[in-house]
Amino acid sequence: MIRQILAFCLLAATGVAVYSFIPSKAPKPNVVIIFMDDMGYGDPACFGGGPYQTPNLDRLAANGMRFTNFYAAQAVCSASRAGLLTGCYPNRIGIRGALSPTEKFALGNGEETIAELLRDQGYATGMAGKWHLGSKPPFLPLQNGFDSYLGLPYSNDMWPVNYDGVPYADTAKNGRKNYPPLPLIDGNETRKIIRTLEDQSGLTALYTERACSFIRENKKKPFFLYLAHSMPHVPIAVSKKFQGSSGAGLFGDLMQELDASIGEVLKTLEENGLSKNTLVIFTSDNGPWLNYGNHAGSTGGLREGKGTSFEGGQRVPCIMQWPGHIPAGTVTNKVASTIDVLPTVATVCGANLPKNKIDGISILSLLNGEKGANPRDHFVYYYGNNQLEAIRKGNFKLVFPHKGRTYKLNLPGYDGFPGAQPNVDVPLGLYDLSMDPGETLDVQAQFPEVVKDLSALADTYRKTLGDALTNVKGTENREPGKVLN
Repeated sequence: MIRQILAFCLLAATGVAVYSFIPSKAPKPNVVIIFMDDMGYGDPACFGGGPYQTPNLDRLAANGMRFTNFYAAQAVCSASRAGLLTGCYPNRIGIRGALSPTEKFALGNGEETIAELLRDQGYATGMAGKWHLGSKPPFLPLQNGFDSYLGLPYSNDMWPVNYDGVPYADTAKNGRKNYPPLPLIDGNETRKIIRTLEDQSGLTALYTERACSFIRENKKKPFFLYLAHSMPHVPIAVSKKFQGSSGAGLFGDLMQELDASIGEVLKTLEENGLSKNTLVIFTSDNGPWLNYGNHAGSTGGLREGKGTSFEGGQRVPCIMQWPGHIPAGTVTNKVASTIDVLPTVATVCGANLPKNKIDGISILSLLNGEKGANPRDHFVYYYGNNQLEAIRKGNFKLVFPHKGRTYKLNLPGYDGFPGAQPNVDVPLGLYDLSMDPGETLDVQAQFPEVVKDLSALADTYRKTLGDALTNVKGTENREPGKVLN
């Protein structure tokens, strides 16, 4: 007890917030990561979304910290998930794009995931939901640190079914007609085939049930739960319980069902006396797929969406809750990213960092509310086949010339069907995100020294991670896993 009091006084004397104090004999904290698919920055009500309601996300924000400058590792599915789980920019470990069911590469078995690091510390590790880092053994979750898994191996639109839910005819001129049936995997084996939109309507509840069961089964030991919902990625579908519940169409109904799922997880933690000792992290893999119109979400006014290096593609909602450690009802405007989750969790749980180099930085000082904390000085936006498309430092973001998709030239689709998303030439541009988060005003003429500074910083990344736009091969890129069959 005396040692604990002295530690408390030392923290106070050094200016560290006293709620960051953890008694030396306290049980290891549990970790729950809730990862959404294609949920936009402006979708949760506490980030300006609506007219549907998200009371559980609102409550999570009221009891924790809301991030206003939080970035997915990349603006597309597989790359983003690789960044979250390994703490690396995805191009460092050879992961790009959204892996198809027949892809010949996957997350390398030499990369260490959050699950592997925590399992080494005696944690139970479980996953429910979308994986998308390799669709067959030895590249499924059980080979990447998870004790249990239930979910889809890739995106829910990678199936031989049209946008209206009708299977493609053999004569259809669409590449997706050649995809295999969509499998629901339990462990390493196919549990059932998802054939219809009605089948998909049960996914949210199925994942939630597995997640809550995992919590109850492991309540007496430390655990790591990764709940990666397949939606609101299209096609979207909701259970009968939530159909028509929002008065805001199918997307609104889905948002309310996803919010209810989060509520069930939080309720299960509370009922089992685990809330105070559990770090809950909620975020999304990238921005909304805007060309799907009323089946897509909102960027909250940010530019463009999924698949772009503009803010709407990569800035995502994020909330973290840990009672007694993260001050309740707080907001941080400091830059952070999904690649920072692994080193932060490792620090909190007393785990070692991966043996290979990572890019993430612990943001525990932000979570503790330390005065002046700013662990992430800058962030780089890679996309496609290792293209360095932008870099941010402080409030300034420099966008490099590249070809990128746009949602601005065509009307979006409707009721599940997409509109066009053509590629256009994106010119060099400098944006002050503090006053122009929509990236509408190019200020490079006013701030030539900032352009020079950010360009030089970008060159350091080109040397180590490469850049296809300038034909530079990196010196630190690692090979992904190779799928042999």
